[in-house]
Amino acid sequence: MTQMVLVTGGTGFVGGWAIAELLKRGYRVRATVRDLSKEAGLRRVIEGQTEAGERLTVVAADLTADAGWDEAAVGCDHVLHIASPLGSGGDNAEALIAAARDGTLRVLRAAVAAGAGRVVMTSSTAACTPSRALDRAIDEGDWTDEAQPGLAAYRRSKVLAESAAWDFMAGQKTELTTILPGAVFGPVLTRERLGSVAIIERLLQGQPPALPRLAFNITDVRDLADLHIRAMIAPEAAGKRFIALGDALWYGEIAAALRAGLGAAAAKVPTAAMPDLVARGLAAVSPQMRAMLPLLGRTQAFSTEKARRVLGYAPRLAKDTVVDCARSLVAGSTSS
Repeated sequence: MTQMVLVTGGTGFVGGWAIAELLKRGYRVRATVRDLSKEAGLRRVIEGQTEAGERLTVVAADLTADAGWDEAAVGCDHVLHIASPLGSGGDNAEALIAAARDGTLRVLRAAVAAGAGRVVMTSSTAACTPSRALDRAIDEGDWTDEAQPGLAAYRRSKVLAESAAWDFMAGQKTELTTILPGAVFGPVLTRERLGSVAIIERLLQGQPPALPRLAFNITDVRDLADLHIRAMIAPEAAGKRFIALGDALWYGEIAAALRAGLGAAAAKVPTAAMPDLVARGLAAVSPQMRAMLPLLGRTQAFSTEKARRVLGYAPRLAKDTVVDCARSLVAGSTSS
């Protein structure tokens, strides 16, 4: 019988691409959504990529509640745990952290109870970035210090969720693998829950009016979906973390790539550079800038050697990724 894979966060950016790729490769997929009213929209999106039919089922389960998870996992051979709350936290920082950590544990308990063979969890390079720049490339042995002063709630949620996952899965028969992407861009399947893609959308709208000295380590959503599936089926991936990144681009380089790739459609993309002093001033009133302030003017190399060697990871060029992302936003539809 064709294997069944549970994908959490079916309406999310990464989740949608993972579902489409699994179906293309012949798997049956059970996708979780927080509300079944989202099912029709999810099916329309997936049908735009591949035929789903009865091989796709959709169930309701929320990371913040116990209900539905055991039923979602029953009969599943593997789990791709992709769902995660988004946001910088603000006044709801503790709620964001609890949803990520406790939601992950709900998924893992259900997977173990169902006897799933492996869980592949989407973490983040936010969970492996030391507070100070290193004189070597960051690798999978590095962890973010969740207690460091000023750590943004989102970054803290990712490290706490992943560390809780490894602690819980120690000694379980169900295997765990984690994937650590950076800023995820690429063609959008839907405009809902854009996540990192909102950066590209804002640039197309002319925001911010000047470009801060920030760099993004970029992951293509198509490469990320493919890597999840590779990690799910490769025996040697069990019990390992994998950093999944392409090139790093500064804000200015992203803007230049958009102008070169889109022509008139990128007419509003800003060209001016934002002085660091202005960026620090904005951090006083902008939660998004405040969360990114520790990264101002900073670049850090990451090693993707393990993902390349073990899983055959071969990421696209980051400039192609951001241009493909922008084109899909402009067109209002996606390309594969």
